[in-house]
Amino acid sequence: MSRYSVQSVKGASRRGGLTSAWALLAAGAFTALVGCQSRPAEERARRDLEVGRASGHGVSLRVSDGLAVVREIRVENGEGRLWLWSSAPSWELTLRRMDSAPERLRLRLSNIPKDAALEVVSGAAQVVKLPPTDPSAPPSAELSFQLTTQDAELRLRLASPASKVEGPFAFAVLSDIQEAIDSVQDIFRRVNLEPVVFLLGAGDLTQQGTHEQLTRFQRELQGLSVPYYTTLGNHELGQSPSLWHDYFGRGSFHFGYRGVAFTLLDSGSATLDPIVYDWLDGWLKAASGRVHVVAMHIPPLDPIGVRNGAFASRNEAAKLLVKLAEGHVDLTLYGHIHSLYDFENAGIPAYISGGGGAIPERFDEIGRHFLVVDVDPAQGVTGVRAVRVD
Repeated sequence: MSRYSVQSVKGASRRGGLTSAWALLAAGAFTALVGCQSRPAEERARRDLEVGRASGHGVSLRVSDGLAVVREIRVENGEGRLWLWSSAPSWELTLRRMDSAPERLRLRLSNIPKDAALEVVSGAAQVVKLPPTDPSAPPSAELSFQLTTQDAELRLRLASPASKVEGPFAFAVLSDIQEAIDSVQDIFRRVNLEPVVFLLGAGDLTQQGTHEQLTRFQRELQGLSVPYYTTLGNHELGQSPSLWHDYFGRGSFHFGYRGVAFTLLDSGSATLDPIVYDWLDGWLKAASGRVHVVAMHIPPLDPIGVRNGAFASRNEAAKLLVKLAEGHVDLTLYGHIHSLYDFENAGIPAYISGGGGAIPERFDEIGRHFLVVDVDPAQGVTGVRAVRVD
C-alpha cells in the first residue's frame, strides 16, 4: 500500500486476485454479521427503481436503466417544459403523449457531454438544438432542445459522437467536498484544465444532504465544464434517505463509455442492499470481457484497519470483494476517508481519494486533490495520477 503518492497502473491483470480474494472470504467467515436482519439501504435501493420515470400534463417519460432523473414536467405559454438530470454519457428516453399534451416540448438536459446530440430512434419529431440562454456564462454540461411532434410515442437517444467509438480516454475522480463547498470552484477550475471527458464521484458532496445544500451543490456545478457522474455518501443521508434521488438520480447505476464499463454503488450505509447485489451480478455479467471500473463511497475494507472507515461487516466486505474479483473488475475507487491511498483489495487495484476539501486526516499533508485515470478498452487501466489543488 502506498500513501501520499499514486503510482501509475500499467497492464493490470484482469484475471488475478482470486487467491487473495478467497483468503479474504475465509478470514471474513470468522467475523459475525453485524445487523444481519437490518437493511438500512433498502429504501434507497427501491427508490433507485423509480428514477427516470415521471408523468404530468399529458406527458409520460421513461429513461432507460434510470440513467437520468426527471426534475420537472410543466407547461408554460402552451409549450411543455421537461428537465432531466443525467447520470451517464448516453441513454434512451421513451416519451408518450396524450391528446391533451402540447405538440411543442422544450427538453432541458443537465449534466451531459457538451457535444451530445439528441437523436430520434422511433417516431417522428423535429429536433432543434437551442442556443444557451446566457452565452457569457462559463461553460457547463447543459443543453436544451426543442421537440415538435404529433406522435403518441417517441423514442430518443442521447449520445455524443465520441461515446460511440471505442478508444482510450481519461476521466477524473473527486469525492468528499462536504463543508468545503465555498472553495470547490478552485477544484473545478483545475479539473477543467485536464483532458478528461467526465468527473466520477464517490459521494459526500454535501455536509448533510439537505435541500439547501443539494441546491447549492447543483449551482456550483455550473463552473464545471464536464459532467459529474456520482453516487452518494453517508453525509447525503442526513435529512432524507432518498432526497438525493430527487436531485441527482440513482445511488447505484451502470453505464458504458467508449468500450469501458462503469458501475457506481451506494455503500453510504456501510453495506450494499441485497437488491443492489442482484443488480451487481447482472452488471458484472454485462461487462464480461470489458474493462470495468467500480466506484462506491465507503470502502469494503479500511486499508489501515484502525478506523471506522469500512463496511459494518467484514464478512460482507469479503463477499463483495470476492464477487468483484471473480467478475474481473479492473479498478475500484472509494471515498469516505479524507486522504489518499493506493493499495489492492482482492488483487484489484484500489484507490481511496477523499480530497474534495472535507476535514483531512491529521498530519497527512495531503490537501485537496482529485485523481485522473487513463483507460484503454484494449489495454485496461493504463495510468492513475493525483492532481493536487493545494
